[in-house]
Amino acid sequence: MLTVALPKGELLKNSILLLQSVGLDFSAFLDSGNRQLQIYDVSGQAKGLLVRAQDVPVYVEYGQAQLGIVGYDVLKEKKPQVAQLVDLQFGYCRMSVAVKASAPYKLPLDLPTHGRVASKYVNCAREYFQTLDLPIEIVPLYGSVELGPITGMSEAIVDIVSTGKTLRENGLTEIATLYESTARLIAHPLSYRLNMGNIHQLVEEIRQGVAVGV
Repeated sequence: MLTVALPKGELLKNSILLLQSVGLDFSAFLDSGNRQLQIYDVSGQAKGLLVRAQDVPVYVEYGQAQLGIVGYDVLKEKKPQVAQLVDLQFGYCRMSVAVKASAPYKLPLDLPTHGRVASKYVNCAREYFQTLDLPIEIVPLYGSVELGPITGMSEAIVDIVSTGKTLRENGLTEIATLYESTARLIAHPLSYRLNMGNIHQLVEEIRQGVAVGV
């Protein structure tokens, strides 16, 4: 039986709508009274796992799920051994460098050498500043990273930005974009090669649906 890992949070509703369009109904996950983390599609063709977005590629990489939906930002940070199959074109956001609006830094290269940058995306932040040949200290934070510059713990942050409202409300401004991110359909490589659970047909239906804007 095909198993699909679905992300909790902002991508969940669109992920479920997309799968419904190809005949897989996991809408029970949207029921606020439902606490199940594993459910079967109403047709009995597939099983859905509801997991943290950061864990979706883990379940797929280790074969507990053959397919998954997750943001490119998670894939970029974790670099899991999974097959990226389709850009699903929803869940748009960008990975940005941001500083206090009152700070003198207009570009990342304006940041002080060996300054501090707070981020939950430690690998992406480190790689970015390495490409700039700017030595900085990455401060790992997994809550409200905006507090880094506000409290003076860091000169900048690297974080996901959607509308920019949170940054503005906290007196921060973007000075660079590392990359843009959307939701991606991923697969366990061996399962995909072996066409387990008729994955190829399902993926093609999803690809066609995305192409026509379903």
